[in-house]
Amino acid sequence: MDNSDSEKKNKINEVDLDEVLPIIGEFGRYQKLLLWLVCLPACIPCGFGAFNQLFMSDVPPHWCREPQLYNFTAEQRKRIYEQSNVTQVKNGCMRYAVNWTEVLMSAEVHGNLEQLVNESWPLEKCNSWEYDTSLVQSSIVIDFDLVCEHDIYPTIGLAALNLGGPIGVYFFGVLNDRIGRRKSYFLCLATLIVGSLLTACAMNFWWWAISRVIVGLTIPAVYQIPFIISLELVGPNYRSFITVMTCMFYTLGLVLLSGVTYYVRNWVYLALATSTPFTLYFIYWWFLPESPRWLLAKGRIEEALKILETLARINGTVLPDSFKKKLKQKMMMQRTLSEEKRLKEGPGVLALCRTPNMRLKTILITFNWFANDMVYIGLSYYGPSLGQNQYLSFLLSSVVEVPSCLVCWLLMDRWGRRWPLCLAMTLSGISCIVTVTLPPDAVITTLVLFLFSKFTISASFLIIYPFAGELYPTQLRGVGIGTSAYIAGLGLVLIPFINYLGRENLVLPLLIMGILSVIGGITGLRLPETLHYKLPQTVEEGEEFGKNWTMADCITCVPKRPSEHSSSYEDLTEKLEMSPTTETTAFATGSGGGRSKFTRQQSTMETPLDSSGVVKMTCWF
Repeated sequence: MDNSDSEKKNKINEVDLDEVLPIIGEFGRYQKLLLWLVCLPACIPCGFGAFNQLFMSDVPPHWCREPQLYNFTAEQRKRIYEQSNVTQVKNGCMRYAVNWTEVLMSAEVHGNLEQLVNESWPLEKCNSWEYDTSLVQSSIVIDFDLVCEHDIYPTIGLAALNLGGPIGVYFFGVLNDRIGRRKSYFLCLATLIVGSLLTACAMNFWWWAISRVIVGLTIPAVYQIPFIISLELVGPNYRSFITVMTCMFYTLGLVLLSGVTYYVRNWVYLALATSTPFTLYFIYWWFLPESPRWLLAKGRIEEALKILETLARINGTVLPDSFKKKLKQKMMMQRTLSEEKRLKEGPGVLALCRTPNMRLKTILITFNWFANDMVYIGLSYYGPSLGQNQYLSFLLSSVVEVPSCLVCWLLMDRWGRRWPLCLAMTLSGISCIVTVTLPPDAVITTLVLFLFSKFTISASFLIIYPFAGELYPTQLRGVGIGTSAYIAGLGLVLIPFINYLGRENLVLPLLIMGILSVIGGITGLRLPETLHYKLPQTVEEGEEFGKNWTMADCITCVPKRPSEHSSSYEDLTEKLEMSPTTETTAFATGSGGGRSKFTRQQSTMETPLDSSGVVKMTCWF
């Protein structure tokens, strides 16, 4: 095959959906109906499955069970132990080793029994407990007696939930790319519901913990799949909007969860109430389409063409005949085995650390992602324990994410990525650290600082993904983001144990998360700014980008637009052929014959796709 035939064949194979979407509608009636009625509501189960466990493991006031005192009310039995200054007794882990029959006989009036409590009495460990069920009717702590030496078990259960996340993202990521987005979503939703049903049926703690691992497999995959379908159906100019709206609906799910947990105080009913209603989502089987980008990447041209024709018809437009012809030409021409092998080959994960500048950027991106994961999830878990009402605290910690997303969206297009990321993480960390200086009774002030910290870390959590996507070159974008995210995911297993320290000292976890956030924010200043700059495409370009970093770059708050010839790595692309990419919102035109320019990154939340034009789900973990 000569060069002209090869070029013609490659040109036919490179069918870019973004070329035709502006013609048939980047965000027309079809996409709007699909977005508002299907894809965005389909993201809500993620928040329910991720955080309902916090309320299943409520720890109510408890005290040792004493059968000899059953003639007294629960409140009287509780007061008997509260009369003592012995810490172990007040914590409900020790009881007085006395013959209560003799004590009762010596008491003139049963109602004055608590006045007879003597702190000199010997103590012994409790073997059973009573619980105050005035606020929490039932929890796994009550049903399985997870107090005293077993009080770390709910934390283990939370770590089990987070352990399932990385496994599930990989598993459903593979399915997402092999069997398609549509089937993967319904399989993921079915797994979530089955895991929740097993949770409700748990007869002991370990059964419950294993069922939480099953639920964890679907988080955050159940959020990502409909999100990816939305991204792949709209044009590049609307992906920013889709990203922000998806975050809004995720937050809406958290707000709804706070209402459900307020009215459902039984953990079994809560497990059912936060999962079984989503069986109605299987109605989406008849409305949720497969991603045409995925179909094109898999060579299923006829199915993709049918969806695109439906999209154009509902949008009131017509699919161009030239595009149909191009698709049919691609369907008729098959790639040779050598070309298939060449297209599949690419730089591996080791390329992230092979050169010094790329290695430094990978370490900084991964550490910032790790810090964001730890602090954001940690504060979300810690919210119910602050304030005087755990349901109100959780509601407020969810609501503050809405203005955070909007403010972040506005600032990123003006101040870039680096300084907003640094300021958000640093302010979040400082507000956490300040809580250490507050007196224990400053509950409201602690809650206000917590909400401010949650507001700022939510903003940085929203920045870190597009920032990382812009810093990694196209050849390494998928593997780079996936690697950083998986390493950062280790923090999700650790954070429940850090929060466990708050049982003895309420502000200690906030201090740890605050220090981590401040360090992450400061080290993030070493990363090069990407706003207005041209995105690196190859590994070599990724190494050159930001290589000549100086302290002047560090203190520059508002990014300056680079000159057309200021990019230090432009010469590397002299012989590269410019092709339309999904990152492109505007092409930089250059001089000098065949010389090409990198595409400019102008969208605040632009989503980089892989070489076949589809989003890899593992990139969004």
